[in-house]
Amino acid sequence: MIRTKEHKFYIKGAVIWISVVFFSIVAILVGNHIVTKDFSLFNESGEEVAKGQVIDILDRSSVESPFGETESSTNTIIRFTCKIKNGLYKDQVVDAQQSIDSMYSGSELIKEVEPGDSIMLFKTDPSDPSITAWQFGDYYRFDKIVILGMIFAGLVLLIGRGKGINTLLSLTFTFLFVFLVFVPSVMNGFNAYIGAAITCFYTIVMTLVLINGISKKTLATMIGCVSGIIFASIATNIMSKILLLTGFVDEHSVYLIFLNPDKPIDLTAIIFAAIIIGAMGAIMDVAMDISSSLFELCEHAPNITFQKLLKSGMRIGRDIMGTMANTLVLAYIGSSLSSIILLLTYSNSIMHLLNREVIIVEFLQALIGSLAIMLTIPFTVFTCGLIYLRRKEENS
Repeated sequence: MIRTKEHKFYIKGAVIWISVVFFSIVAILVGNHIVTKDFSLFNESGEEVAKGQVIDILDRSSVESPFGETESSTNTIIRFTCKIKNGLYKDQVVDAQQSIDSMYSGSELIKEVEPGDSIMLFKTDPSDPSITAWQFGDYYRFDKIVILGMIFAGLVLLIGRGKGINTLLSLTFTFLFVFLVFVPSVMNGFNAYIGAAITCFYTIVMTLVLINGISKKTLATMIGCVSGIIFASIATNIMSKILLLTGFVDEHSVYLIFLNPDKPIDLTAIIFAAIIIGAMGAIMDVAMDISSSLFELCEHAPNITFQKLLKSGMRIGRDIMGTMANTLVLAYIGSSLSSIILLLTYSNSIMHLLNREVIIVEFLQALIGSLAIMLTIPFTVFTCGLIYLRRKEENS
C-alpha cells in the first residue's frame, strides 16, 4: 500500500515536471513567433562579422599623424593572416589588419594580435584596393564564458543534484524568455509594461512549480512574490510621475527612440521593466526562504498557533531582510560603477550629481527593490499562516 502511494506520488511529480517543461518551451516558441513577426532582431544590412584564428603575423608598421600644433598620434598597423572559423568564408585563409591609434584613450591597453588568438573580424568593402578588406574587430571571448558557465552548471548539479537540474532548467527558461520574447517585444513596439508583467508571471510560476512542484508551499510563495511585484509596479509608476522621469538616462536611450520610428519605444516603460524584473529575483528568494522555513516549522511543531507562526516568520524575515537589501543595492552599484565614476567626474557639485536622471533611476531601483522585499515578508508570512494551518486543520 505504501509502495503504491509512493509510486503514484512519483508519477504525479513526473507528470507535473514534464508538463511544466513542455509548456515553458511552448510559451517561449509561441511568444517569440508573435513578437518577431515582420521583425528582424539583428541588423542584417551591416558589415559581415566572422570568427577567426590568427595564423601568422605578416608585418607591423607605425605611422605618425600630427594633430593640433604640437602633438601627434601614432597609428600602429599589424597585418596578419587569419583562418575564418564560421559563416560563408569558413576555412578560408584571409589577410587582415589590426589598427591601434594612440590618440584614443586606453589604446595602450589593447593587446596586439598574436598567432593562435581567437578574434572577431569585420569584412568591409573599401573603395581603396590597398586597404585590407578584413579588419580586426575584437577578441573572441564568449568561449571562455561558456567554460565558466559549464563549471557553474557542474557545481550546481554536484551540490543540488535533482534540484540542481531544475535550477539550471529554470535559469535557462528565464534567460530565453527574457531575450527571445520580452526584449524583441520591446524592440518591435509592444507594450513594455504588459511585457514585463508577463515575464514576471512566467518566471515566478515556471521556477516555483519546476523546483517545488504543485504544493501549498509553492502557492504561498507565489502569493508572496506576486504581492511584492504588484507593490514594486505601483510604486515605480507613482514615483516615475512624481520625479518627472523621461527615460533618457544615458546616450544609448536616445538611439532607442529612433530604433523603430513607426512604433517608438516608451523609455519610461523600460525603466519600469528594469526595476520590477531586477527586483523579481530577490523577491522570489525572500518569499521562498520564508515559506520553506515556516513549512518545516509547521511540520516539526504541529500544535503551533497562528500568532506564534507569524512571530516566527517575521523573525526569519528580519534576518533575511538585511542581507537581501544589501545584495540588491550592491548589485545595482556594481553594475553601474563605471557610469557613476564618469558622472562624478563631470558633475559640477554633489547636488548636480544627485539630480541627474541616471542617478535618480539607480536610487529608484535600489529603494523600490528593497521596499518590495520588506513588504513581501509580511505578505508571505501571513499567507503561509493561513495556508499551512488551514491544511493542518483539514488533515486533522
